[in-house]
Amino acid sequence: MSKTSEIRVRIAPSPTGDPHVGTAYVALFNFAFARKNKGKFILRIEDTDRARSTRKSEDEILAALKWLGLDWDEGPDVGGPNGPYRQSERSHIYKSYAQKLVDNGAAYKCICTGERLAELRKRQQILKQPTGYDGHCRKQNPQIIEQAIQEGTPFVVRLKTPLEGQMHMQDALRGEIVINCTEVDDQVLVKSDGFPTYHLANVIDDHLMGITHVIRGEEWISSLPKHILLYEALGFEKPQFCHLPLLRNADKSKVSKRKNPVSLHYFKEAGYLPDAMLNFLGLMAYSSQENEIFSLTEFVENFDLQKIVLGGPVFDVKKLLWLNGRYLRELRSEDQIVTYLQEQLFSSEYLSKIVPMVKERVEKSEDFIEYADFFFKADVAVAKEHYLIGELEAKSSALVIEQTLEVLENLKEFSSESISGALKNFLKEQSMPAKNLFMPLRMMVSGKKASPPLFDTMAVLGKERCRTRLRAAINALKK
Repeated sequence: MSKTSEIRVRIAPSPTGDPHVGTAYVALFNFAFARKNKGKFILRIEDTDRARSTRKSEDEILAALKWLGLDWDEGPDVGGPNGPYRQSERSHIYKSYAQKLVDNGAAYKCICTGERLAELRKRQQILKQPTGYDGHCRKQNPQIIEQAIQEGTPFVVRLKTPLEGQMHMQDALRGEIVINCTEVDDQVLVKSDGFPTYHLANVIDDHLMGITHVIRGEEWISSLPKHILLYEALGFEKPQFCHLPLLRNADKSKVSKRKNPVSLHYFKEAGYLPDAMLNFLGLMAYSSQENEIFSLTEFVENFDLQKIVLGGPVFDVKKLLWLNGRYLRELRSEDQIVTYLQEQLFSSEYLSKIVPMVKERVEKSEDFIEYADFFFKADVAVAKEHYLIGELEAKSSALVIEQTLEVLENLKEFSSESISGALKNFLKEQSMPAKNLFMPLRMMVSGKKASPPLFDTMAVLGKERCRTRLRAAINALKK
């Protein structure tokens, strides 16, 4: 697509997990910039990670953004003139551009094995050198490389980066960014399976979709030199770049699921209001706001990219809770609150999952509340001795729970069957009796010694709630 005067921005989430608050944060600022300038907002799915990408994750990301009230002009669900909008459906496009880069000398084929690269990295770490590719195949005769490929040797395509000098790049918020070329290694552009990496697909898609402004998180600044080199090597006009400050925890560390909930699923299921969440995210990159309560329309009307403050915005869940409370009290009628409770806390869908597990244990409605209260509470903290694993002390127990949490994190499907299978395999690997883990785990997720079946309970609570409760147990044990 040729460049026009129309503002065109995009978000490009990777469908490899739950919808993240960081995706919503970047989406909001792109949305506001597009709407303020009467431009176009595009959603593109970057699913080049074939092992981890799923259509389920994609659907959940789109649903979460729509729940917040954000919409897009072009995307995999709404179509548009620049599709397809999933990178997995555009591989034929990338191959021709990759060959162009090899033909013009901007890239080269590499046949280094995984074993050689692992040994290289190990040696660099021992010598305390920067880790990165050493250009081994770049120095070889291309005919020798090509002969090996013809004989069946797997290969990747790497970007040929400058060996000396500096790169000067412009960022809308930071001005000029200067980096030594020796800090940029020869990045893989096409993997051995023929699929592009993020870097190649990203640049080609942004160009073909006419993106004028790339507004993304500052974690991508380290990739900017590679992207600039690709734009230049392919003869593409560069967009303007703007890297938003990272969301931070209160201790200034990067916001992550290890310290706070980060899944939009969690906030929706926990009863946070979508307009309150958007309002909260809108406060993130501004140092001050005369009015802390504003609608999406008001945010768009007053949006100014240049007023974004670079200091890491603090994702303060307590502030979000306070803001959500104000929305409930001040911007919802009593009838709306009743509807809100019915939809969020006591929906037929949610109750229909719980009732089959508890009906045998209750004799009247009040019993239901007492027996199943943990399905409706934010936390279920109990005395930390209930979290101890077998005969282990607190710190050792915390380590086992962290390992358990990692097992749960790796589950693509958070169902009773998958949880059961994964945890039983974990117990077998650890040579640990089931009771040593399952009773403390029951206390972590329900706060009760007697509760509905453990794995069914965890599946209904969902990964994010279980993660939050296990993390609370870990923190209690470490105190």
